[in-house]
Amino acid sequence: MYIIKVKGKAKIPDYIQLRDEHFVLIAYFRADRPLKDLHRYGLEGKETELATLIEALEFGKLQKLEV
Repeated sequence: MYIIKVKGKAKIPDYIQLRDEHFVLIAYFRADRPLKDLHRYGLEGKETELATLIEALEFGKLQKLEV
């Protein structure tokens, strides 16, 4: 799975995209909202680690998600 942080413009907020090994979009959520429904993506119980990773991500840089 891959993760990328997308910079918003003006009134559009920053977003996070989760993509599978074929780079198909599987999740798209706001970067500033609490993480929920992570069980859908196999990331249950990793909310704290994922939140820390999202804070450290650079905008527009695709990164392999390893949490």
